[in-house]
Amino acid sequence: MSHVINHPSGSPTYQDWRSHALLTIAVVLITLGLFWQTAISMVDIWWRSETFAHGFLIVPISLWLIWSKRKTLAMLQPVPNLWGLVPLLGLVLLWLISNLVDILVVQQLALVAMLIVTIWTLLGSKVTWALSFPLGFLFFAVPMGEFLIPPLMDFTADFTVMALQLTGIPVYREGTFFEIPSGHWSVVEGCSGLRYLIASITLGFLYAYLTYYTLWRRVLFIILAVIFPIIANGGRAYMIVMIAHLSDMKLALGVDHYIYGWVFFGIVMLLLFWIGNFWREDRDQIVRSVEAMSASTVADKNKNFLLIALGCLVLVSVAPVSAYIYQRDSNAENAMVTLEAPEPIGIWQPGSPTPAWNWKPHYLGMSAELQQTYMYGDQPANIYLAYYRNQHQDAELVNSQNVMVPQKDLRWSNIGEKKIAISLAGESVEIRQTQLRSEDENLLIWDWYWLDGTYTSNPYIAKLIEARDRLSGKQHNAASIIIATRYDEKIQSAAVVLQEMIATMLPSIEASLKQASKQ
Repeated sequence: MSHVINHPSGSPTYQDWRSHALLTIAVVLITLGLFWQTAISMVDIWWRSETFAHGFLIVPISLWLIWSKRKTLAMLQPVPNLWGLVPLLGLVLLWLISNLVDILVVQQLALVAMLIVTIWTLLGSKVTWALSFPLGFLFFAVPMGEFLIPPLMDFTADFTVMALQLTGIPVYREGTFFEIPSGHWSVVEGCSGLRYLIASITLGFLYAYLTYYTLWRRVLFIILAVIFPIIANGGRAYMIVMIAHLSDMKLALGVDHYIYGWVFFGIVMLLLFWIGNFWREDRDQIVRSVEAMSASTVADKNKNFLLIALGCLVLVSVAPVSAYIYQRDSNAENAMVTLEAPEPIGIWQPGSPTPAWNWKPHYLGMSAELQQTYMYGDQPANIYLAYYRNQHQDAELVNSQNVMVPQKDLRWSNIGEKKIAISLAGESVEIRQTQLRSEDENLLIWDWYWLDGTYTSNPYIAKLIEARDRLSGKQHNAASIIIATRYDEKIQSAAVVLQEMIATMLPSIEASLKQASKQ
């Protein structure tokens, strides 16, 4: 394995690289300081989530990969590229908008992209291309992928139930919960396999970069790194259920449940790397030539290097300064909010002051909340309102922690969710329907968002409306409307009760929310 590199006249000097590298590092560190809250938010998630703990390794690996490129970089002339200021401005605006509507993952992605584009702007296209993988690898530091949990849970449940049935074991399934003769099982978030998938993809990209040099081999291995852990996680879940079943529920239920999982994942990854080794490539002799630049051309391109670096810092500082000013003004507008119970209309009558069942949605950071029971004849139905004014991080309507019931709840189990279309104020609106089950009763729940008079259950639309209101200077009031009632074996009769509640009580609910907005 050898490298033959032509050294033309006009190649970069040590002095060129030292001054450019030091100033670039300084600009990157200052940018991290300006966006320290976004950077710290990533570290905080790495620290508290096993799924994203690999984030601590990403920056050291990227730095090592950059260091391994030092001989190649020494042959490249760092030359500023003013065109980089254009996407840098776009990323600054993207960060600012995502900060205004509290989309943390977009802020984190925008920050990583800003660092990469800053390096491109200061060192030029050739240097950045040579570092394309080490710099791109930094995106794995962003903790994202939780949106994959529901489909991964469904796949794991499908795979496990199908494998059990093929084994000849009878299974009764309800959502991600299933029962076999030896016991009850459920596929929770920790069983989705997301942590295995993210770890496999991260290792897959790194292995493909270090092992292969042709694009098709790299792409093929990365595809395998995505498919393997998903299927393997289904096999892992089936294996754990079978171990417990065959041992009369004595094994694979405690700590060994997790040990078996990680051991199995380790075996799967070793198998994946073993397969990938069959088409590994040794680097052939590579001849590189560095395009020579005259001293005058280099000097001309670099004469404003310091000004360009200052321009990058001024540009990126616009976002955190604007966000601080806006947040300060928003906090000054905050006031106490109270929600009044919607007035009963028609056949609906106020129920008992105490809830008809021991359940309440798990919502965080609301400005005000209300839970009220109403009676439709002898059938109780519940209205829950979570009201948000001037939303900010950890106090926002659209949040992954705002759920009907948290995972591993001791009383209630979420046995199924789906989107259905109903009539709201004369318009067809898609809402979310959830079924909850406890030992002694079942609940049918409908919920959707209220955005100062607009109804939707789509979190992306809700965020876009919030962004529009913030940018236009409107007060961004929002709420979650949740109604629930009991059902027996079939949900049709409960759905009729909820539809009747909406048809009759929606104007009263709307009036309560508008009254809160005037406070």
